[in-house]
Amino acid sequence: MNSAVLALDIGGTKLAAGLVDPDGRARSFLVAPTPVGVSAVLEALFALGRKAVADAGADLADVAAVGIGCGGPLDAERGVLLAPPHLPGWRDVPVTRLAARAFGAPAALDNDGTAAAEAEFRFGAGAGSRHLVYLTLSTGVGGGVVLDGRVYRGTTGNGAELGHVVVDRRGRVCRGCGGRGCLEAYVSGTSIAERAAEELDPASSLATVDSFTAADVAEHAAAGDAFAAGVWRETTSALGSGLTSIVNVLEPEVVVLGGGVTRAGEALVAPAREVVRTTAMTPGGRAVRVERAALGDRVGVVGAAAVGMRLLEETR
Repeated sequence: MNSAVLALDIGGTKLAAGLVDPDGRARSFLVAPTPVGVSAVLEALFALGRKAVADAGADLADVAAVGIGCGGPLDAERGVLLAPPHLPGWRDVPVTRLAARAFGAPAALDNDGTAAAEAEFRFGAGAGSRHLVYLTLSTGVGGGVVLDGRVYRGTTGNGAELGHVVVDRRGRVCRGCGGRGCLEAYVSGTSIAERAAEELDPASSLATVDSFTAADVAEHAAAGDAFAAGVWRETTSALGSGLTSIVNVLEPEVVVLGGGVTRAGEALVAPAREVVRTTAMTPGGRAVRVERAALGDRVGVVGAAAVGMRLLEETR
């Protein structure tokens, strides 16, 4: 019986695909830039999917299901991307129907943060737990929640927007939602670089770097630059504050942090973990584990695969 899932991850800057076994092992993993326009993206995505199947030494007959992860808003039940802001011009795109037609297998869609949460719950840092919170710190900040072993989506299927937990109600304007003081406005890769650029100290070593990124801020902070270190402290403080609120509300066993910003490692995670340990309500604040994602850069693809696996389990 076919059991492999073709995973498709749709991002604003990159597409990813892989053929994934039921144990979460990616037999192939491919990445390509995201082109512009609905037709161009779908054509590139499905071509990448076909190549992922071939690179795994399989053919389309070996694909049991197609799992798709993408930022919302979306309608997971109908498999429709409603209007994701990272994909300008996309409105009511029936992506699962199109994928099912392209690959001859049933397809399912879910929010990429939710998908990644399920991947870490099944195969990663949350394996063996019952309650997990996942945040991805990247261009924006997304997330997903698993409670009592089940993915939580909310009333319309677009819940767990953890990047929009407010850490300062009079704070920075959030690019994602337009509100003020969201976690995303302080800890996304975009906002870290923007905050540093807005307040840049001419004496900072960052002043010698053209178009610096969050990774540059982390690197210069680690090297002892006082200005970069200040920006980084504000980042970890905001992250710890947001996590504290999340832990107080949900009391998960584990909080998993993924996305490009987490490449800074313990320089990011350890201070945020300490804020949670010292400020979240006990006993939950002391019991929760705060860890980096175990699946690394493949979490999006394994997450999309988990969406397809869930479809197979629910239709057996």
